[in-house]
Amino acid sequence: MSRPDMDIEAHRDLKLLEAVEEDSRVTQRTLATKLGIALGLTNIYLKRLVRKGYIKCVNVQPNRISYLITPRGIAEKARLTYEFMDYSLHLYGEVRQHLRGVLQECAAAHRRVAIYGLGEAAELAYLSLKECGLEPVAIFDGDSGREVFLGMPVRPIAAHGDIAFDLLIIANFDRSGDHFDALVRDGIPAEKLFPLRRDLLPRRTA
Repeated sequence: MSRPDMDIEAHRDLKLLEAVEEDSRVTQRTLATKLGIALGLTNIYLKRLVRKGYIKCVNVQPNRISYLITPRGIAEKARLTYEFMDYSLHLYGEVRQHLRGVLQECAAAHRRVAIYGLGEAAELAYLSLKECGLEPVAIFDGDSGREVFLGMPVRPIAAHGDIAFDLLIIANFDRSGDHFDALVRDGIPAEKLFPLRRDLLPRRTA
């Protein structure tokens, strides 16, 4: 992409500051769950924010610590929020442009397109399909437990063999490529997979 990704550490700081501002009584375990990281790492990240003066610890009980966001932390959260919004708008614009070309080809060739994933990325893929006059033949997901998304039934990816499709859009912004690899292991040909991120596209063979 023409612009570097938002720094992972900066995005993690933003999530921590948001969580602390929302609930000063939030526990490290809850924060770890929200961020999807180990409890020990959460403790390290919180201590770093304390050292920077963005949050402070208050002992409200012998075994209970509250985290308070400081004025400096509020200013940093505002800066990071602006940075994240700017990055997101840029990313969404590039993704739509990235999708438009291949979906126009799919529409012209009457190719069947499905979506893998839920959330904002899937909504973006769905809107791009509609703009090109296409309807997804199916929406797949892992084990989220959701039954309906955008008015369509959500099918488990294990049932991908029950639906005929020519292209499966991997609807997430993950940079690791783990979803791509997992879908290939599930038996979906790599040439049928289309990641939203342009930097993962070279992994396709067609």
